[in-house]
Amino acid sequence: MKIRVENSPKKTQLLCGFALEKSGKVLGLPKLDAKTTSAINQSLNDIEGKLGKITIIPITGKKQFQRILIAGIGKKEDVTNDTFRQISGKIAQKARELKLKEFSIITPPTFVINQISAASQIVEGVKMALYKFEKFKAEKEEKSPDLTIIVSKSKNVLQAIKTAEIVAEGAIFTKSIANLPPNECTPSTLANFAKTIAKNKMKCKIISKPELKKKGFGGISAVGQGSKNEPKLIILEHNKGSRNEKPIVLVGKAVTFDTGGISLKPGANMDEMKFDKCGGCTVLGIMKAVSELKLPINVIGIIPSVENMPGGESYRPGDIIKLYNGKTAEILNTDAEGRLILADALAYGEKHYSPKAIIDFATLTGACIIALGTNVAGMVSNNEKLSKKIFESSKNTTEQIWELPLNQEFMDMIKSDVADMKNIGIGRAAGTITAAAFLRNAIENTPWTHLDIAGVAWTQTATKEKSYNPKGATGFGVRLILDYLQKL
Repeated sequence: MKIRVENSPKKTQLLCGFALEKSGKVLGLPKLDAKTTSAINQSLNDIEGKLGKITIIPITGKKQFQRILIAGIGKKEDVTNDTFRQISGKIAQKARELKLKEFSIITPPTFVINQISAASQIVEGVKMALYKFEKFKAEKEEKSPDLTIIVSKSKNVLQAIKTAEIVAEGAIFTKSIANLPPNECTPSTLANFAKTIAKNKMKCKIISKPELKKKGFGGISAVGQGSKNEPKLIILEHNKGSRNEKPIVLVGKAVTFDTGGISLKPGANMDEMKFDKCGGCTVLGIMKAVSELKLPINVIGIIPSVENMPGGESYRPGDIIKLYNGKTAEILNTDAEGRLILADALAYGEKHYSPKAIIDFATLTGACIIALGTNVAGMVSNNEKLSKKIFESSKNTTEQIWELPLNQEFMDMIKSDVADMKNIGIGRAAGTITAAAFLRNAIENTPWTHLDIAGVAWTQTATKEKSYNPKGATGFGVRLILDYLQKL
């Protein structure tokens, strides 16, 4: 789809405007003839500007607008950035349903929302709502309609729209890879995606099975050894900051399919374990956008990728493995594999890049879904300043997170009698935090934040419906971290 910007409404198939609850008017709508105005007033009475309500008014005769769409955004005091992202997405889906070639949206006046924010949220909502995973369907949706945004043009507004396009495309890229089935997406496939987005823009390094073993990546090697699809450690470098500037390191768990290994998962819903690669896909989407935004900072993306399969060469409960940082881990459950590969990647990132901060993303624990549901990600951190910044960005992007504690009592819960650590805690207690405690052991002193995205990485039974998150992978974390990085 193409996005255009106009100062005032031009000829269009569908002119769209927003209405506050019981305001009796469409925000920013130009003056129209008496007949059209009467029809608009009747429609406003029908929907009363209530949040999410939409009405369409056909315009007869040779008029500038073929149809006018009014979308309710609720009470002024309840309006947020996400209101416009969500409602713009619904408008875009309606335009596609009507098989239109283009449509126009009027940004509301500044007393409702800042014009730059409005334009950004409209772009994000429209682009993400029109995304559909159709790669394997014979019949595909028709081409998405083009969008014209009616807003007072300025350099800042135009730049914000361009940025929003790149951010939305980063999230869509993440969704597209995360939605791939396991037979179409192995660790090697993810490595190829990384090479593609890095071409002529970033440095890309792939560490494969023999080198992983040789260099002491015990966690990645152990988890990946049961599959014919060999493990990979994917590293992307965006070096656009000063040479002496310490980078931000992003680490993403990418288990392209997780059977649980020898500790086999139940069969029900095991198909959803194609989404166990979402953390790594998030890092790919972020790195793609960072490169296209040409952010003047140093960012490193590290993705440990494996397929966790049962077989004659699989690692076993009872095994003791040595991780990259030299610590040993007793394996009590082979389905607690994500923390093993992440521990290797975190230690590698800290040792080789001496970063100012490390942020990791992982569909790590079902316990996080029990604790926080399917609309809030869990956050665990060793640095209050870093966690506060990420929390602020989560409010800006409406990607919700909630911080959980990590004290010595939780660290003690993963102590082993026969190794430095064990890969699960005590029974079902504090499963999300004990997993994070395992990761904390991989890091020395670097500020670090862990995001458990098990509940939010794809749409599940209790997921809140959002127009810009169609069924499947959500791309959670891409917009959140890009907001954080742009404010460094």
